[in-house]
Amino acid sequence: MKTPVYKRLAKLVLKYWYFLLCSTIAAVLFVLLNSLSIWLTASLINNILTDFDSIILEQKQWSDTSDLNLNNTIKYLSNKLILKDTQLESLKQLCWVIFIVFLFKNIFLYIKNILVSKVQYSLIVQIRNDLYRHIHTLSMSFFNKKKTGELTSILMNDVAVMQDAFTNVFQKLLVEPVNILAFCFLLFVIDWNLALIAILTLPFAAFLYMNVGKSIRRKSRRIQEKIAHIMQLLTEAIFSMRVIKAFANQYHEVKRFKGESNRFFKLLMRRAKLDNLATPINEMIGVSIGVLLLWYGGLQVIQTDSLSSEDFLRFILLLFAMLAPIKNLGLVNIALQNSLAASERVFKILDSKPDIEDRPNAKEITSFSKEIKFNDVSFSYSDYSQSVIKNVSFTIPKSSIVALVGSSGAGKSTIADLIPRFYDVTSGSVSVDGVNIKNIKLAQLRRMMGIVSQEVILFNDTVRNNISYGQPDVPENKVISSVEAANAMEFIEALPEGLNTVIGERGVKLSGGQRQRLSIARAILKNPPFLILDEATSSLDTESEQLVQQAIEQLMKDRTVLVIAHRFSTVKNADQIIVLDKGEIIEKGNHIELLKVKGKYSTLHAVQFQNI
Repeated sequence: MKTPVYKRLAKLVLKYWYFLLCSTIAAVLFVLLNSLSIWLTASLINNILTDFDSIILEQKQWSDTSDLNLNNTIKYLSNKLILKDTQLESLKQLCWVIFIVFLFKNIFLYIKNILVSKVQYSLIVQIRNDLYRHIHTLSMSFFNKKKTGELTSILMNDVAVMQDAFTNVFQKLLVEPVNILAFCFLLFVIDWNLALIAILTLPFAAFLYMNVGKSIRRKSRRIQEKIAHIMQLLTEAIFSMRVIKAFANQYHEVKRFKGESNRFFKLLMRRAKLDNLATPINEMIGVSIGVLLLWYGGLQVIQTDSLSSEDFLRFILLLFAMLAPIKNLGLVNIALQNSLAASERVFKILDSKPDIEDRPNAKEITSFSKEIKFNDVSFSYSDYSQSVIKNVSFTIPKSSIVALVGSSGAGKSTIADLIPRFYDVTSGSVSVDGVNIKNIKLAQLRRMMGIVSQEVILFNDTVRNNISYGQPDVPENKVISSVEAANAMEFIEALPEGLNTVIGERGVKLSGGQRQRLSIARAILKNPPFLILDEATSSLDTESEQLVQQAIEQLMKDRTVLVIAHRFSTVKNADQIIVLDKGEIIEKGNHIELLKVKGKYSTLHAVQFQNI
């Protein structure tokens, strides 16, 4: 990550500069009124404890003096605001002024917090939307490396941690530094010697907070990683519940999850020890300063008379008022370190680049007229792994059916994945009508294709929305036509709400054959010129296979088709059958020709029909 995290966050925040500016103005007004409220509180106490006539006399002396220091000038102006003819009237006036000051102080605090909330929530929504949008741009190779639970954790948990941190950071970072500066200014106005003693201890406190913060950030990073791992275990267990129960392996899974939870607990406790260290440190530093200044200031009031009791009282009130924002800044540092640890993981995803992107001058092609051609294609999933496909060359003429046959791991599905560019070839080329698919816009290339695979992907939505996925405005009559062509109308009509029935996560409320027919209906509705059938009937029972096979035959009409299948009944009518072994083409021909060759195809065919 080249740019530091805090700089990237600052760049995002500055997009909302108008709200921040208005919030800053409200924060400054709040701080001024807050300082004034403390100053007036000291005046209130002094008015009650001190002889009223002496206050009036002192005020008159100040009015006749032209060279008052800053402390006496501020006291003169505040007294001018609150002093009346009698002590009782002055007390009444002071109470009203304090009430009005507190009223407007809290109004500006509310305005500041609302504006800051606008920024922080807008920022979090933007980050989460950007992250989700960016994930959709990444190539399939990225999802092979990243676990589902980890991505879910980053998208939800890490962004939530950022939100919690921003709540503290934004709300306090605009106010507390200004608060501290205002209080420091007034402390120096009252007595610079006392103020200097108080201020000199602050670097020591800052040093402690910074070191604690660095450790918190490291532990927060490990905690976020552990949460992601726990979410991955949870996701896997839920998706694999049928297998877990079938093998009676619940105890092992619970034990594994418990072990991860205990390790997570230990990490949380280590961070909690540091989190909770901040308050005692702050309290002890504050008490130490307070005790020292109480002693030193008290000596000045009692012995030297160089400091008035009113000034000493005001100084102590301001000093202890200043400790609260200092403490808040320490807590802000802790929240900020947690946020930076989460932000690093979020920005790492945002910085991930897709392996497959449109080239600058990519063409828009909506169909093809001649052929799809593989020319000496080789492919490996990484630079360090062995080639899965080796020097493969073949042609799929328009309106023909080409079948890929071979043992598991021969490379059939990988070849199918190269056509829509889920992955890019390592060497060689795949072309459509002579145009390298790398020079065709990805969206246009994929819109030309319909894919029906063994693993049917359905959403927790209605039957209608699953069929019309990617085509939300398609007419109802076309949806019904695709359902009928896929042999799915009978079971859909039997559902509680027909096309409006919600089928559950991954279509869990439907059987395997029903899910497959919905997938076929979706492909029929899309009406693609090129169709990929990847083991579409391999996991179905005989009755379901017959219904699905009829739907597939309807789907294959007047289309160019690439078929991948273990069952030879599915591929025997193909115009061309390509036999693969260990990523290489070892035989080509139609069903009759390949049986005569007595090679790999003939052997696979004989084994399958021997077992029937």
